[in-house]
Amino acid sequence: MQNMNPGKIGFFPALIFSSRWLQLPLYLGLIVAQCAYVFLFMNELYHLVVGAVTMSEQMIMLTVLGLIDVVMISNLLVMVIVGGYETFVSRLRLDGHPDQPEWLSHVNATVLKVKLAMAIIGISSIHLLKTFIEAGNLGAPDSKFTEAGIMWQTIIHMAFILSALGIAYTDILMQRAAKSIKGEH
Repeated sequence: MQNMNPGKIGFFPALIFSSRWLQLPLYLGLIVAQCAYVFLFMNELYHLVVGAVTMSEQMIMLTVLGLIDVVMISNLLVMVIVGGYETFVSRLRLDGHPDQPEWLSHVNATVLKVKLAMAIIGISSIHLLKTFIEAGNLGAPDSKFTEAGIMWQTIIHMAFILSALGIAYTDILMQRAAKSIKGEH
């Protein structure tokens, strides 16, 4: 017979619940990955500042877009690290902290998915913009892009947008269903 005392839980439920801490090394690894992105950003920024005098406007624009891309990926990492840890591992207990992100107070798996989808769309948009800027060299011997490559990159970007819309729509349906169950209108 199972112990009915809510203060005590059995060995296996405690083990299963404690297994969430196995994710901690994953989040620590993402922090290391973010350090790599900081290094990449500083390296690219250095090359931009040093080479700005000799770079074409297009090259400066592509380098700046690369910097924005690194920042957006870093923001994505922060969302995954902070939101994922808060949602799946343990509370951060940041209530009242002046730097607590606004979204963290109502984060759950669905909110995190929508935010991640939007960040991925932003990153994809930067990559697509870089491709379109460089597409002027399409057909040149040193061009990195083909028409088919640009087409597939655009199709993949549209798939990201449709996926995000699907996630957001599913969230709306789930909220409506929850309100319906509670008897709200």
